[in-house]
This record gives sequence, C-alpha cells and structure tokens, in this order.
Amino acid sequence: MIQGTASTCGKSLITAALCRILKQDGFRVAPFKAQNMSNNSFVTRNGLEMGRAQVVQAIAAGIEPDVRMNPVLIKPSSDTGAQVVLNGKPAFTMDAKNWHDTRERLRIEIRKAWESIAAEYECVILEGAGSPAEINLKKNDVVNMGMAAMADAPVILVGDIDRGGVFASLVGTMQLLDDNERKRVKGFIINKFRGDPGLLTSGLEQLEALTGVPVLGVVPWIEHSIDDEDGVSDRFDCTRPEPGSVDICIIRLPHISNFTDVIPLESVPGVTVRWCDRAAMFGTPDLCIIPGSKATISDLRTLKQHGIADAIINYARNGGTVLGICGGFQMLGTEIADPDATESVNRHEPGLGLLAMHTRFHPEKTTLQTTATLHGEASWLFSECGEKQVSGYEIHHGESVFAPETTAFTSSLSTDGSSRITGIASPTGRVLGSYLHGLFDSGEVTSGMINALRRSKNPDTKEHSVLDRTTSLDLELDRLAETVRNTCNLDAIYRILREWPRMVPLRI
Repeated sequence: MIQGTASTCGKSLITAALCRILKQDGFRVAPFKAQNMSNNSFVTRNGLEMGRAQVVQAIAAGIEPDVRMNPVLIKPSSDTGAQVVLNGKPAFTMDAKNWHDTRERLRIEIRKAWESIAAEYECVILEGAGSPAEINLKKNDVVNMGMAAMADAPVILVGDIDRGGVFASLVGTMQLLDDNERKRVKGFIINKFRGDPGLLTSGLEQLEALTGVPVLGVVPWIEHSIDDEDGVSDRFDCTRPEPGSVDICIIRLPHISNFTDVIPLESVPGVTVRWCDRAAMFGTPDLCIIPGSKATISDLRTLKQHGIADAIINYARNGGTVLGICGGFQMLGTEIADPDATESVNRHEPGLGLLAMHTRFHPEKTTLQTTATLHGEASWLFSECGEKQVSGYEIHHGESVFAPETTAFTSSLSTDGSSRITGIASPTGRVLGSYLHGLFDSGEVTSGMINALRRSKNPDTKEHSVLDRTTSLDLELDRLAETVRNTCNLDAIYRILREWPRMVPLRI
C-alpha cells in the first residue's frame, strides 16, 4: 500500500509507476483505492463511474479499468456536501455532519470489492488518501491504515519535499500512528525533489535513525501530462500566457470536474494553457474553455459575482471563441433549471445566453461511453477535422433542449439507433459546446484545433501534429516507471512484497 503525508504528495503517480513496473516485470497487477474524493471521473465500458486516477493506474497495469478498483467515489458539490458514487452508481448525497453514519455501509462494499480484486491478481497496489495521521478521522478510517489492516498490507509512506517540511511530515506521521500501524510502514519515498540528491544524505540518515524505517528512494520532480486525481493540482498555477504562444484560457470553476479533458493541450509546443478565476486574469485569449462542474448553477453564479461571466460574454460578442464542455456547455445556454434540487439548492439560473438552448436537471444521471461524430464544418475551430468519429464518455444530470435551427457540433447514436445531438455551435461557429468528455484525446482533433488557432494568429505558421492521448499517456507511464526504477530501491520493494507474512509469494 502507498500512503502519503498529505494530499498531492504523489501517491497516485507512485502507485501508477509500481503498477507499470510490475506489469513490465511479468506480474498480473491491479490498482485499488477504497475511497476517492474527486470530481475527475471516468465511465467504464458498462456505464459505471470511477475516479480517473485508478483509470490511469489500470492503464499502467495493462488492464481495463474496473469499478471494483475504486468502489467509493465522493464527488464534492459544496464545501460540506457531496454525491457518493458507490460501485459506480450514484447512491446518496451527504454532508459532513452525517458522514460517519455511512462508514459501516461503505466498509462492507469496500471489503467486497477488495476481496474480489485480490482474488484475481498476483499483486494489488493499494493507494491511501490524504494522510493516515488525521487523528480525528482514524476511528472510522476505511482508506488509509484501516484499509491496510483490512488487506493486511505493508505500507510505503510518500513525502513531498517540494513543499518543504518533508522530514517533519514523515516523522510526525509516524509519531501519530499506533504501534501496529507503525509496524506496517516498511519504507519511505521522498518525492518531487529538485537538485542533487547527495545534499539529502545527512537528513536521510537522521530520518532512518529517528524512525527505524529505511528510505527506499528519492524521486525527482517530474514534468508530466498524466491525469491528476483531484482539484488540488499544480496545473492551476499557470495564469499568464507565454509571449507569442497560442493562449488558451481555462475557466477555473470552484467545483470544477474532469479538468483532465484539457491535459492533452498542455504538452503541445507553442501553446499556453492557463487558468482563470478572476475577471482581471481573463485577458484576450485565442480560445476560452469552460470545463465541467459538479455544481453548475452555483458555479455559474460565482462567475457572475466575480465578473468573469461578463468578461466571457463581451469576449464572445467581440469575436472571441468559447468552447464549453459538459457543465460549461450548459452554462452557455439561456437558462438552467434544477426543480428537484438534484445538484443545487438554487432551482433556476439564467445562463450566459451565448447558445440557443436551455437545460433541465433530472435525478437520473447519464453515464455512458460513446462514439460521437464531430461535425467540423460547424466551426472554423474544427474545420480541418471534417466529419470525425471521436470516442469519449458522458457524465451529467442535465438534459438540454436545443432551438430548431441549431447547428450540431457533436452527435451520437441513441440506444434505438436514432441520432441525438450532444453538442451545438452558434451561427458564427465562435461559440460551441458538447457533453462529450475526451474530445482532445484524439490527436487529429487536437492538431486540427491548434493549427486553426495558430493560423488565426499567423497564416504562415508551421503546423504540428499531436499524438492520440492513448499513445502519449502510455509513453508518459513508461517514462514515469523508468524514473522510479532509476531512483528507488526496487530490490527492497520486492523484498517487502516477498517477505510480508501473509502476502502470497511472488515469482521473484
């Protein structure tokens, strides 16, 4: 099991790296995270919802994503409320006050999922959440040491040195664990180090002397385009465009979901993907993208209160190009209604009025994988793509009604074989949106869009091609695995697996 001293210390990436390493070394391996709190989610082949971090880890392991790898997904919709997705399906909404009352129910489902996965694979790499030293939560823990005890798993503890205080974090975490928990911790990994590892030698020696736990490796800071687990991300730090680059401004919504949609854009040469949560930061981008939201009406109101909505409207009316995805798509319409308070206590909100559509929320949630047709002629932005088949998925409560004269941007086949519109464009093709997640996973679509933006800045610009997301992610995972191999003591990690008393012996 990989645990960490805090959120964002790199547990998900270390887990993915070990999944890829074990796969490369010939083992049948799977990831498992009992409980994930994130609005970055994915829909499996059978229409079930799970966290994207476990999807990436499954890809690293060379297996198909399976909702058993993430039986509990908590999707925050406010500071105190969340939707609980249990075994891939929305089960109930809850607030912080009644959270502990649900623990036994969740524990039963987690155990079922764990036992089922563990029976099928030689090795399972478990991932914790946050920190195991949250002493106010330990009594009801089902994701850190509570899960380690359920699985009887040895633990490697990861600390983030980039934010500072890594030695205090590791020692403090060990101090707040009980004796049995401390016995499970078999090694430390120092993550996100910049510089010469030799400078750490004396500190590592003192850390081992204080805790009796060996340091298994110092992993350097890695620039990557691997999906983030949740909204606590270093990606949001980019707020200014690079001079001369294609400037893509992403609206940073308070309850942003599936911002992983735009990750494929970040690694394109000559493109700046920056994040905006204040009107003064909006500027004059080449493209504005409004991503998904877990609290669409609430986030739309926030955009209005902070002046960002007016900035988007003025930008669009002056010839700017705006693309909305899922909840961001819904915001572009004339109104959003939520009569059953499915997602918000605010039952109605006028939209930005940039697309001829209105949306009504229903308690039933749409979760499906789909192959959509992208109609490139609907917008100058995608004209290079023509009629293009794009694979992706939908996750939304709302159902949108479009004006009769609507120009389709994306469409998909319904279960009865009829065509349904899943995205539209304005008459000018400058404002468009779609329910489809994964649009930029297609290298052809991303290349066509970026080349169109480049030509709008400079007709003589050189065009570039972009790899499909499947290919680029696989390369990134190989690079991640190689880095961990080169900087961590793999012999020691295999020894932990081999020697832990109740682990099934590995073929080493």
